[in-house]
Amino acid sequence: MTRTSSTTITDVPRAHQPTPDRPLAVWLHGGAIVALGVLAIAAPFAALHWGERVAPQGFTWDFSMGLGFGALAMVALQFALTGRLRWITHPFGADIVYLCHRYLSWAALGLMLAHFALLYVFHEPALGVLNPLEARWELTAGRLALLCFAGLVVTSQFRGLLRLPYEYWRALHLGLAIVGFASAIAHVLGVGNLTNTPGKRALWLGATLAWAVILAYTRLWRPWVQGRNPWRVVANTAEPGGVHTLELEPLGQPLKRWKPGQFAWLKVGRSAHSMVEHPFTISTAPEKGPNLAFSIKSLGDHTAELVQTPVGARAYVDGPYGAFSVDRMAGAPGFVMIAGGVGITPILSNLHALEARGDPRPVTLIYANPTLEDAAFREELDAMRARLDLRVIHVPETRPEGWDGESGYVDAELLRRVLPEDTRDWPHLLCGPGPMLDAVRKALHGMGVADHHIDYEIFELV
Repeated sequence: MTRTSSTTITDVPRAHQPTPDRPLAVWLHGGAIVALGVLAIAAPFAALHWGERVAPQGFTWDFSMGLGFGALAMVALQFALTGRLRWITHPFGADIVYLCHRYLSWAALGLMLAHFALLYVFHEPALGVLNPLEARWELTAGRLALLCFAGLVVTSQFRGLLRLPYEYWRALHLGLAIVGFASAIAHVLGVGNLTNTPGKRALWLGATLAWAVILAYTRLWRPWVQGRNPWRVVANTAEPGGVHTLELEPLGQPLKRWKPGQFAWLKVGRSAHSMVEHPFTISTAPEKGPNLAFSIKSLGDHTAELVQTPVGARAYVDGPYGAFSVDRMAGAPGFVMIAGGVGITPILSNLHALEARGDPRPVTLIYANPTLEDAAFREELDAMRARLDLRVIHVPETRPEGWDGESGYVDAELLRRVLPEDTRDWPHLLCGPGPMLDAVRKALHGMGVADHHIDYEIFELV
């Protein structure tokens, strides 16, 4: 699947649901990460009670300070959530971690605004003058941080309306994040009302150090490691539906711990330190490595350049990430897979893995496209049926002349017609445009398919 650089994430209440087949260790790992996150947010509040306290100024003052400290703790967490740290992404999948990052960003901005509003309403003298040329530097630093974080949220949520190219948005996002966090720390330490002891100051200096370490790791160390393990494009194959498949061979170390259905961040024709990179599903299975294949559809941004990549171009790969894999469903009796458009690529990767392993379990694939000619990998899917217990149901939106198969939309009526009752307890793997996934999930729930039997890939990470 091409993870597009859209302004919104497919809005989902649940994704990558843990199934009974997933090991207890994954549950414990995920629980430990959530607990660490809660402790990180709670730490500043505990620090408020360390050592000598300043003279009390009432509930609204203390509540405002608590909101500000909580907001800053949430902001500090954002660098870990977006740092592609595998020990964080492994239990949930990178896309779910990015979804959490989005919601926490809104929450942090809300706490910041509430912090400022309470002071403005109940303790206005503490804000001093608003003119940055006359105000105390630490107060100006706080306002600069607020503006930076508001800019982060607004430019991310409305990037399409603002017509910000993805590459420019990423550079702006990083710049605003660095300036905003540094200004926030300067504000906290400069104001000093609640950092009046060595322990409290150590807490914020420690948070700053952790932030700097994560930043150095993600922006300096990891690109340096990638630069020592380049890849080379050995094929660029045009597929139906405007999709191009790039095949890459490793010139250094091949990809490690790679599971079917996972994705990687890809840079082509640029430095390993370039910020011009996009996440794409690895459309081949690990059993067919060490070469990697990425199936990319031109969507009018940097992907338009990628689909014309010449053979011989140098590339860099950061991965693998993601949890949309049949390897997490080892005990499943069979699979239902539903794809829309270029959402076929993670499905295809999982099918390649089942085929390479000689897996005898039945698979029903429902594949929706605007027209039958838009169905990428149609011939490849037909060939798989000779080596895999695979039933492919093409659903073109426009019925071709003489076509006696399904057509229209993947709705409840179609699903009830093509999916037997005994598939309700099978894993249902979904990938495609957001509106399609919303409709399919609702239909599956109405058919009695439980939440933990529905696993789906979030189509956008921004």
